[in-house]
Amino acid sequence: MNHTTTLESDISPGMVLLLAAASGLIVANLYYAQTLVGPISAATGLSAQAAGLIVTLTQIGYTLGLLFIVPLGDLLENRRLIVGALIFTAFALLTAALSSSAWVFLAAALAIGLGSVAAQILVPFAAHLSREATRGQTVGKVVSGLLLGIMLARPLASLVADQTNWHVVFAGAAVLIVMLAVVLRAKLPQRIPSAPMSYPALMASLWALFTTTPVLRRRAAYHAGLFGSFSLFWTVTPMVLASPAFHLSQTGIAIFALVGMAGAVASPLAGRLADSGHTLPATAAALLLGVVAFALPMFAAGTRPVALALLVAASIVLDMGVAANLVLGQRAIFSLGAEVRSRLNGIYFALFFAGGALGSALGGWVFAQYGWHAALLTGMAFPGLALLYWVGEYVEHAAAGRQTA
Repeated sequence: MNHTTTLESDISPGMVLLLAAASGLIVANLYYAQTLVGPISAATGLSAQAAGLIVTLTQIGYTLGLLFIVPLGDLLENRRLIVGALIFTAFALLTAALSSSAWVFLAAALAIGLGSVAAQILVPFAAHLSREATRGQTVGKVVSGLLLGIMLARPLASLVADQTNWHVVFAGAAVLIVMLAVVLRAKLPQRIPSAPMSYPALMASLWALFTTTPVLRRRAAYHAGLFGSFSLFWTVTPMVLASPAFHLSQTGIAIFALVGMAGAVASPLAGRLADSGHTLPATAAALLLGVVAFALPMFAAGTRPVALALLVAASIVLDMGVAANLVLGQRAIFSLGAEVRSRLNGIYFALFFAGGALGSALGGWVFAQYGWHAALLTGMAFPGLALLYWVGEYVEHAAAGRQTA
C-alpha cells in the first residue's frame, strides 16, 4: 500500500486515542522496576551495590534503541516495525517475570528498554497521519498519553506488588503488550517511507542531521534541562517522603505520584500554542515552570502539611513544564520534513534522556552529600541554564524581526 494514499486525510479522534494509550502502555515498561528495586534485588540475589543496575540497564537499552532502532522508522514499513518491537518487548517482560537469577533479570531489563522504543516510532507516526495545521495538537494528545504512562507506571507497580508480588507486575505487562500488538496490527495503516536508504547510510546520517539542524540542537538542550530536573525530582523526592520528615508509606508515595499526573494536561495546550506560532514564548513559560517547581518547596514553613502541599504543587508544576516543552520540541522537529522524522525523534530523545540520566545521578549524590535544599538548588539549575540558552534564541529572533521590518 502506498504511503501517500494511506495518509491523505487527517487523523481521526479514535486513532489519536489509540496512539496515546499505546504510547503510555509501552513507555510504562521503563518505569515499573523503579519502585520495585528492593524486592527484585532480594529475589534475584542482587547485591545492594549492584541494585541500581536494574534501572540503569533499562535506560541504557532505551537509549540504544533510540539511536539504532527508532531511525528505522525512516527505512522500514512502520506498522511491521512497531508490532515486531512489541513482540520482542513482551518476551523480555515475560523473561523478567519468570527470572530468579540476577543476570537473567538484568538481561531482560536491557531488552525491555530496547523494545520499548516502539513508543518513539508511534509519535512520528501520529505526526505523519496529521495535517500541518493540527499536527501540534495531535502530537500533544499522544504525548499526554506517553506522559501518563510514565507517571502511572511507578505508583501502579507499587500498588500491584503490595497486593501480589513483583512477578505479577511484569507478567501482567507482558500480556498487555501482546494484546496491544494485536490491536495495532489490526488498526494502524501501513506507512512505507518514501525514500528508503541502506541501514549504514541511515546511521551515518544521524551525525549529519545533528550538526546541520540547529532547531534539533536547541530543542534537545531545552528538554535535557527540564528532563534532568524531572529525573532529579523523582529520584530524590520519594526518599524525602519516606524519611522521618514525612513518614509516607509506599502506598502514600504512590498516591503522591498519581496526583502529580495532573501536569500532563499541559500537553494539548502546548500543541495548540505551537500550531498558532507561539512556540518561543511558550518554551520560556515551560522552562520557568521548571524553575518555579524547585523554588516552591523552599518556602515550606516547617509544618508537615504545608511542606507536603508545596511538594504536591511542585510536582504538578514541574510535570506541566515537562509535558508542555516535550510537545513544543516534537512539534518543532516534526516540521522539518517527513522523510527524517524518525531519525530526528530518536536523536532528540537520546539527547534529553542523557540529561535525565545526569539529573538522577547528580540528584542522588547531592542529596546524600549535602541534603534536600542543595538538591532543590541543583534541580533549579537544570531548567535555569536551559532558560539562559533560550535567551540566545530570543535575541536572534528579535534581531531577525528588526531586519525584516
